[in-house]
Amino acid sequence: MNNPEFNTELKEWIEALENTILSDGKEYSKELLKALFTEASLKGIVLDELNDPSFKNTVQSDEELPYPGNWDFEEKIRHFIRWNSLLMVLKANKHDDLGGHISTYSSAATLYEVGFNHFFRGSDKQLGDLIYFQGHSSPGIYARSFLEGRLNKDQIENFRKEIKGKGLSSYPHPWLMPNYWQFPTVSMGLGPIFGIYQAHIMRYLEKRGLIEKIEDRKVWVYCGDGEMDEPESMGAISLAGRENLNNLVFVINCNLQRLDGPVRGNSKIVTELAKQFKGAGWNVVNLIWGRHWDDLINNDQNGLLQKIMDETVDGEYQNFKAKGGKYTRDNFFGKNPEVLKMIEKFSDDEVENLNRGGHDPIKVYNAYRLAYENKTKPTVILAFTIKGYGIGSRQADNTTHQVKKLTKENLENFIDKFNLPVKKNNLDNPDFLDLSKHKELNNYLHERRKALGGFIPLRKVSNEKLKANKDTFVSFDDAVEREQSTTMIFVRLLTKLLRDKSIGERVVPIVPDEARTFGMDALFRQFGIYSSEGQKYEPEDADKVMFYRESESGIMLEEGINEAGAFSAWLALATSYSNNQLPMIPFYIFYSMFGFQRIHDLAWAAGDSRAKGFLLGATSGRTTLNGEGLQHQDGHSHILASTIPNCRSYDPCFSYEVSSIIDEGIDDMYVKGNDRFYYLTLMNENYSHPKRPKNATTENIIKGAYKYLENKNPSLRILASGVTLNFAIDAEKELKKLGIFTEIWSVTSFNELYKDGIEVERLNRYENKKSVSYVESCFSECLPTVAVSEYVRAYTNQIRQWVNGDYITLGTDGFGRSDTREELRNYFEISKDHIVVNALFVSGNKDKAEKYIKDKKIDLNSKAPWLR
Repeated sequence: MNNPEFNTELKEWIEALENTILSDGKEYSKELLKALFTEASLKGIVLDELNDPSFKNTVQSDEELPYPGNWDFEEKIRHFIRWNSLLMVLKANKHDDLGGHISTYSSAATLYEVGFNHFFRGSDKQLGDLIYFQGHSSPGIYARSFLEGRLNKDQIENFRKEIKGKGLSSYPHPWLMPNYWQFPTVSMGLGPIFGIYQAHIMRYLEKRGLIEKIEDRKVWVYCGDGEMDEPESMGAISLAGRENLNNLVFVINCNLQRLDGPVRGNSKIVTELAKQFKGAGWNVVNLIWGRHWDDLINNDQNGLLQKIMDETVDGEYQNFKAKGGKYTRDNFFGKNPEVLKMIEKFSDDEVENLNRGGHDPIKVYNAYRLAYENKTKPTVILAFTIKGYGIGSRQADNTTHQVKKLTKENLENFIDKFNLPVKKNNLDNPDFLDLSKHKELNNYLHERRKALGGFIPLRKVSNEKLKANKDTFVSFDDAVEREQSTTMIFVRLLTKLLRDKSIGERVVPIVPDEARTFGMDALFRQFGIYSSEGQKYEPEDADKVMFYRESESGIMLEEGINEAGAFSAWLALATSYSNNQLPMIPFYIFYSMFGFQRIHDLAWAAGDSRAKGFLLGATSGRTTLNGEGLQHQDGHSHILASTIPNCRSYDPCFSYEVSSIIDEGIDDMYVKGNDRFYYLTLMNENYSHPKRPKNATTENIIKGAYKYLENKNPSLRILASGVTLNFAIDAEKELKKLGIFTEIWSVTSFNELYKDGIEVERLNRYENKKSVSYVESCFSECLPTVAVSEYVRAYTNQIRQWVNGDYITLGTDGFGRSDTREELRNYFEISKDHIVVNALFVSGNKDKAEKYIKDKKIDLNSKAPWLR
């Protein structure tokens, strides 16, 4: 506005603000302006543009504390690490094209090194920090460990060559490097959501008094700006703000580039993220400009330089670092003649060397410091960096993420830029740098880690064993007097486990938002729902027996309609034995298809994480959950579970099967120490549960099958899992009337039978053995067989090769439908009548089968269910 009166009045307001800042300080001035804006809003003046944060550092140069470390030592060490990480990838791709990433760590080296030297707490004497390293930066983390002497030259020379035992995994993988990596993070988006819930569970365990509250223990999450577009990355940030998780620090490496090009070419990712995190209640720290900008910024009295900074889009910023000082002079500073004049004495090289905050240790240190000073909020640090920083002509170009090889000129530039003691006449086969000839640097490196409590990354495992009281499980061997679903059987067992004096405090039930559906609302009053703030209101149902009770010391975790969040909470507890030196026994109970199908990527990461615990697919099955239809009814979760090597999955029918699996699971994971987790499907259909028969030993149930019903000289065999075992029992009675004598097998896990079958088959082939797998020993007698389950036919079909005799599979392939259970079972052809018909066909009684179809008026559609 060019109105002279306006300009005069504006000047007076600015002077008044400056005087207030000088006399009363920034905090008072902030409160004053806040009150003023509130008053303006009440009078109908809405200033939405004030929510747009300026593209400037949160910590101004006059507010900075001096850098606490030995600047020269740290710089040399950092540059050695840069070289070694670069070389690891180049060597891996010289002959074998193994892949790897140079540019991510190049942009993040300073962000990590300031943390390693001054912030990351080790776990030598207390619980250390938990750090989710950005997956693509793994070469840099390995390179530091090499300088520390934790990894040897053989290992880093064999980056991405793991199979012969000498190499290093491509990314952070606890399964592959169980003494080193804490968390798997390279599946983008998982690190952020896992980190948020890790901080949440840390608070939960502290509130319950299960772990000591250590002041300033942090969960650090390093991620890329492009990664923040993953729904999992941003989906839980409001939880962190709402829960005031000041133990959580996000460091977002804003190098402006994703895999193919700019993250936000036409706008600004930093300001976009700043608004989102601030709105979610985070402490937002902008780490944008390096110290070489300080004089220019401090002399920008009229805000003209800041205006250019605010208006320049990311696509332009990328160009400035790709195309050099002259281009930047003309196209950035040249946007305003007065701003251009500010750098008239700068050479093009000096313009090029105007550094970004994420590459400046002083700026990084002071940004990190704010995370510790803020005691009420989680902190996000938005670090402005350059992708491929320092790699010459490949710096900041659109293809830099894919760079695996560099020219000799690129390497020479790298050596010069970072002043490395590398001979340029040997760049066809350059060698790694170590600290054997640099005693002072070596001592400094180790002293810093010793002062901070030990090396990181490091995965330490608790040896504590959790033994359940066996009396907890005994009652489930008896017949159940009234009809109950396996979901209710499980809730009874879970309640007993929570009351178990030996392990009860370690048991944690987790539900997304379906506790009442599962009949778990009785646990609300008895054990409480965890809330970091307790319960500040009287619940609507306070006068009921099973009222909704929240408590700071509550045991249950109710994570809302949020399967990914509930699973992430489960995973934090399922790995607490290594991350908190405290084994926990989490039970995540989810609703049918909203488990494995929705969070399979997270479940795969749980396998990599060596998680221990139980997943319960409640109200499972494609016909048991009768009214819910296509997007709810689960007919394939066991197939999804089977893809995770260390997940044991079971489909029990009767109460003693459920109790045996959980009993053995606790012993397997928490006494024997095996790194795996268990998945059980549970039904919401009520039926009778018999007394445990003699063949139903825990060993047989865990192996996957036992003979439930014997008949002398049977001419047929029926295999059934879960609720279909009841249909098989009814079918056996019908077949007996027709003169067909049948044996029935309860198959608790076709997956476990298959795994055992292929393993024994392999051993026999390669080691010339004649061992018999369990599945073969069960079904060695030549009998026609019908196998049935509530899941797709591929589930039961896995063991076909080891079953002696003709084999028919019945299952629920196709989309689900809403109808009665009876109609659904007839539709999918798994009902008692369909078992009878197929049993008659497979046993050679075609005439009886056709008569049965006619007598029972069985409708056989011309199209199979999966085609309808």
